[in-house]
Amino acid sequence: MLVTSTAAGSVSVVGRDGNLPVPRSVSPRPIVGDLVMVSTEGDRVAAVWPRRNVLRRADPGGGEQILAANVDVVAIVCGLDRPVKAGRVQRAAALAWDCGATPVVVLTKADVVADTSGVQSQVLTANPGIEVLVLSVAADTGVDALRTRLVGQSAVVLGESGSGKSTLTNALVGHDASQVAAVRSGDRKGRHTTTDRHLFELPEGGWLIDTPGIRAVGLPSGLALSDEQFADILELSADCRFRDCTHTSEPQCAVQAAVADGVLAPIRLEQWLRLTAEIAGAERRSDVHAQREFDRKRTKEIYKPTMAMKYRDR
Repeated sequence: MLVTSTAAGSVSVVGRDGNLPVPRSVSPRPIVGDLVMVSTEGDRVAAVWPRRNVLRRADPGGGEQILAANVDVVAIVCGLDRPVKAGRVQRAAALAWDCGATPVVVLTKADVVADTSGVQSQVLTANPGIEVLVLSVAADTGVDALRTRLVGQSAVVLGESGSGKSTLTNALVGHDASQVAAVRSGDRKGRHTTTDRHLFELPEGGWLIDTPGIRAVGLPSGLALSDEQFADILELSADCRFRDCTHTSEPQCAVQAAVADGVLAPIRLEQWLRLTAEIAGAERRSDVHAQREFDRKRTKEIYKPTMAMKYRDR
């Protein structure tokens, strides 16, 4: 049975009214998107079937948070009523590639801007090879393209509060499955109308998981940038002088040369450097000794100029 939502110690599943209790002995704990086995008596969850993958992010409180299981497509939803943040899209795409799913950028609220082509072009430049769809539920434009894209897929909508995830979910599902609310007029922030993850069946076939708004798209430890996400930089780096080139200050760096020659967009290298630094930071924070050594070296670097000045003045 397919898990549609979870509660404290229980889950709801497709085709079953009410919740099924989950005994403490069941491990891993079921999450939305999981397939579970029910006991012979049909009164409880007996086990969780092996997962194809899990979509995860760094938990702001420490560790990691699993968002959904058995995912094919991650729809990265960005509202055009606010700036589309390149870094946010890149991190969400990295999470999708990490779990083996395909990221699709969905630019919503196209009816509130006069020209969407400029924003779409910027997203494509920063994310070559990733599909970018522009739509408006209010104007009923572009929704069919996404609906066709998701047929037969298990998809997750991911985005910040107020980006239009729940409105989009209702349009795709065909009824008011998720509660919606207006964003604040001052800062375009949403109001967290979706507070839990829920899985809905799509009329044309497939499943859609609506998620609460995510303020921070943190990268968890153990994540590695996929070849697909930075295929352009990976190809160029083969011509770097040093095999372990960091593409920052090394001589004869083919990636830096490509940026200087206009072959590679500067934002691509900036994003690669930022993501690799964040991944290194996540790995370091997961290791107490590594973090302690890093803090020691950083403190030494901070105070080194001060100490040099102190002894020079003696």
